Amino acid sequence: MSISHAPPDPSGADISPISTSKADADEHSPLDLVPLVPTSSRRTRVPRWLRRTTGPLVLLALWQLLSGTGVLTSDVLASPGRIAHVGWDLVADGSLTSAMTTSLQRVAVGLLLGTVIGTGLALVSGLFRIGEDLVDAPVQMLRTVPFVGLIPLFIIWFGIGEAPKVAIITLGVTFPLYLNVYAGIRGVDSQLIEAGESLGLSRWGLVRHVVLPGALPNAMTGLRYSLGIAWLALVFAEQINADAGIGFLMVQARDFLQTDVIVVCLIVYAFLGLLADFFVRTLERLLLQWRPTFTGR
Repeated sequence: MSISHAPPDPSGADISPISTSKADADEHSPLDLVPLVPTSSRRTRVPRWLRRTTGPLVLLALWQLLSGTGVLTSDVLASPGRIAHVGWDLVADGSLTSAMTTSLQRVAVGLLLGTVIGTGLALVSGLFRIGEDLVDAPVQMLRTVPFVGLIPLFIIWFGIGEAPKVAIITLGVTFPLYLNVYAGIRGVDSQLIEAGESLGLSRWGLVRHVVLPGALPNAMTGLRYSLGIAWLALVFAEQINADAGIGFLMVQARDFLQTDVIVVCLIVYAFLGLLADFFVRTLERLLLQWRPTFTGR
């Protein structure tokens, strides 16, 4: 095939069209026209629930192996089979169910109070400058004090009933939630505020439609973190002259050197914490559908 030449451009620039021969077009095989499939799509798909349970199952098998070979003796750490048997006995006689109910009530009340206090203080401090001047400094001072160190004062102030236990959980929940909600409010893009003002939104309209939705991701993160602190605080709270709850079972087991009961209680703590985290993550997916994020590859 011949190549046609266009007349020269007056400006002197070479604008000759380039024609492609049939041989050049045939250089590309049909395989070159097949779209490339990402490596992640060609990868063998393993169910995610199976991948997430692989680690715990491997640890459980290793634990059973060490117990069966005598590396871990029963007085140091009971075997998984023994722990499962003890756990079933505790469920059968109703002691574990009663303890879980009591502990859940304490966490629920402390979490509710801590959420109200932490979120309220964060709104006052984050939305108003005068609120920040009055609230933020005292909160920052108090959050550096270990809440465990306040147990003696709580006992003096509230006695040895349910009040000091709930107060410890409330204190542990308040500060993580305050920090995250405050950071979420102050982290809202100022251009979004300007755009809302240009659309004629009032101050309350900006807070409702711009600031609070923008701070919601941080608030969910703070809630997840606060739930973890709540279960940690419960462990300490139920050491205060408790006569019921999972911590009470652990204290009794410690006195009688029952490591199997202690491990059962720890597993229950972990299970309840995991269940609470799953609830918050589900709530997060429902409330943040408008915010697509990277979910890993």
